Amino acid sequence: MAYMVSITSQGQISIPAPIRRKLGLDKSKKAIVTEKDGKLVIEPVKDLLDLKGSLKTNIQAYPKEIRKAFEGYIAKKSI
Repeated sequence: MAYMVSITSQGQISIPAPIRRKLGLDKSKKAIVTEKDGKLVIEPVKDLLDLKGSLKTNIQAYPKEIRKAFEGYIAKKSI
């Protein structure tokens, strides 16, 4: 399904609700936006904290520190 969206003077667009729901995007989620062959590609990023408890480790860190480090890693990988 295709949707027509407006681009604001600040370069922002709104992602239509059906697409946000399908991709699990809400205001607390992050996404990676890239350009490929003249098209925008928006990919949801799974929050590292959603994986809490799935890995065994002795590392002690605060959730905000983990999220900030993960966001930095994702930003570097998308360049």
